[in-house]
Formats: sequence, structure tokens, C-alpha cells
Amino acid sequence: MKLTVTQEKLASALTTVGRVASAKTSLPILGNILLRADNNRLLLAATNLEIAITEYVGGKVEQNGGFTVPARLMSDFITSLPAGNVEMILEGTTLNIKSGGYSSKIHGMQADEFPDLPSIETTIELELDAKLLKRAIQQVALVASHDDTRPILTGVYWHSHGGALYMAATDGYRLAERQLLKQFDGEVAAIIPATALSEAVRVLTDDITTVKVLLDEAQVRLRLGDIEITSKLIDGTFVDYRQLIPSDNDTVVEIAKPDFVRITKVASLFARESGGGVTIDASAESGTVKIHSIASQLGENTSEATAVVSNDGKVTLNSRYLIEGLGCIDDSPLTFSFSGKLAACILRAKNDDSYLHLIMPLKS
Repeated sequence: MKLTVTQEKLASALTTVGRVASAKTSLPILGNILLRADNNRLLLAATNLEIAITEYVGGKVEQNGGFTVPARLMSDFITSLPAGNVEMILEGTTLNIKSGGYSSKIHGMQADEFPDLPSIETTIELELDAKLLKRAIQQVALVASHDDTRPILTGVYWHSHGGALYMAATDGYRLAERQLLKQFDGEVAAIIPATALSEAVRVLTDDITTVKVLLDEAQVRLRLGDIEITSKLIDGTFVDYRQLIPSDNDTVVEIAKPDFVRITKVASLFARESGGGVTIDASAESGTVKIHSIASQLGENTSEATAVVSNDGKVTLNSRYLIEGLGCIDDSPLTFSFSGKLAACILRAKNDDSYLHLIMPLKS
């Protein structure tokens, strides 16, 4: 293998694919990145056997071939080089790298020891706007669980419903649903690991305008320009989350998003010692929303903002969940609705019904 590529492109690709490589594994090869030169392109690939990321980089290939190198060392070294051409020549199990006044030898492993890259037999293919998909993932994957004992909740549920396409996730304490397509004729029911979708968000740059999503019975592949992310789907049946969404609410608050964010953040400062709990008191008569919090050793706070309130109501929420939920609402004003102290609370943008964020109250 002998080729020349630019430092900028190589460093970027190493950073992208190297995120899934891990040295903390019983299989040392999984801590390596595969480099494969062919037809004036360099393929870079890494996998943890659950997720695989590949990216093609253009270059001048004088001799085809493949090799694997330690991901962290290779990425840190190339990133540290100045801009310019990088020449790589493989000799046995050593990759010789030259760039300007820098010269290094990196020992690696043969390419045939690297796991086979996943192939996919597409049964469903979607093409989505990149900006829409990126924001949708940010809004929904946020609430996916990190508890591996309930693997289904660590994923994002892509599904068709009522002639539309949706994404949804829940950790049992909150839930988020985003409509991806208003009109969708096909049938989809796939649980995609939130970690795979988060990787897609990291690599989605402004110059990528569309994303292709390929699904089969066991895998998903996201095509983002020259980058492909392939992941196993999570096996199982997602929870029937729609039964958790209340159809009616006794108290509906219409409030400017910046005002709600401000009073929530201020109240959260005094809620750190009480598990983050803050009490929201909505008054129809005064047209206000008050948020009260107590720090037993430090003091207490009441923050207030004007709002349009349908009926009086009071509820206690985790302030971090509320702040994160408010961050997922893109438009202002928004509506905050609930029924009593124990029913689920709903956040929505007033003029956009494509996104819903649900938070369960604290029992206090």
C-alpha cells in the first residue's frame, strides 16, 4: 500500500471513524482503524461490532492495499501535523508516514484480521433533509435511557403511524416524539440505538443536505455524504408510549419560551440539594407562572413570569428535565399543560405540533 492524502481530510476522517474504536476490549483489533487504498480513494473504517463507521477520502494511490493501525495513536498523530500532504507506505506490519519534516513508523495489524464490514439488504429506504434529521435526533435521543438492563429504552423508535413517520424515545421519566414526515406510505417499526444516531449528529455538517436511511430486518445504515454509519437494530417491541400522552389537560399555560427558561434556571440553583425538584404554580387570575424551590441550608427562591393560564394548577418537576425539555422546543411561545400533581406534563410549541416533550412529575 502506497498513497498520498491531505492532512486535513485524513485528520477529519480519523476523528469521525475513530469514535467507535475502543482499546478496552478483549479483541485488540477493535482498537484499530482499517485503512484500505483502492482506485484513488482511501477507506477508513472502525467498528465495535455493534456500530461501524466508514468514510472515503480522495487521494493519490500508487499501490492498492490495506492495513490497520491503533486508532488513538494514528488520530492524535495526524491531527498534530501541519496542513499539507501525508504520504503513507506499508512495509510488512509497519506503516511509514511522512509529512513535511515529520516521519513516523506505526506498527499495526494486517487488514484480513479486521472484522468484515457489515452489508445490508435494504428493505426500506428513506431520504430525509439533513437539518431536519439532525434536530429531530437532538430532540428525541436526549431522553433515551442509559440503563442497559432495559435495552429497548436505550433506542429511538422509528415507526409509521396514521400515514406519517415518527421518532420516539423514553427513559420512563420523560418521553419525546418528533414527526419526521407528514406523509409516509410505507410501514416502519425499528428501534435504532440512540448512540448510533448521536454519532450521526456529530458528523452532520452544513454541506450535507440529505441523509439516506437504509433499513433491513436487523440493521440500519445512515449515509451522510462520504460517511456511512451502520448499526444493529435493538431487538424487541417498543413500549406503547401513546397511552402515556394525556388527551386532555386541566391547566394549559401559554408562555414565552425565554421567560420560562429564565425562571426555571434561576429556581434550579436553589433545587440542587432537593434532587432538583421545583414546584410550578400557575394562576389564571393573576396570569402568572411561579416556580418555587428550596435549599434547606442556603435559602429559597420564587421566580415569576407572565403567562396566559386556562386554570389554576400546581405540579413539581425535576428542574434538569424541564430545562432540557425547554431546550428542545424551537419556537416561542410554547404551551405547558398538565392535570394535577401526578399526571404527565406536556411541552409543545404553540404553533408547531410536530414535536412533543412529556415529563412525569415528582411525587412531592
